[in-house]
Amino acid sequence: MRNPMRRLETLLPRQSYATRWQPAADVYRMQDGWLVKVELAGVRHNEFQLELAGRHLVLRGRRRDWQIRDTGECQSLEIIYDEFERRFEFPIDLSTASVDTDYSDGMLIIRIRQEGNRP
Repeated sequence: MRNPMRRLETLLPRQSYATRWQPAADVYRMQDGWLVKVELAGVRHNEFQLELAGRHLVLRGRRRDWQIRDTGECQSLEIIYDEFERRFEFPIDLSTASVDTDYSDGMLIIRIRQEGNRP
């Protein structure tokens, strides 16, 4: 008799689903501060929030599998739907910085400007 778990292992990627998803991010040092780009494909604009805590910028949220209406036989599962958190540390206290955001097409852009001083 064939092992049914062996077939399941071939359908699922080797990545452990016990680990929390962390969206990919790019951080750029700019002349007047920093630019952070975070890839949030499939995350609705009301499903994440930013928090400033000292020198840390914390992004938390959730990506939900909201497209599925009827469930049939699963052929492949590679997209992680779960809560996420990303922490970024900067060399300044962010309470003195100006932080602006723009979210479009699954990309979150965070601009951090240190008024008066080059970071």
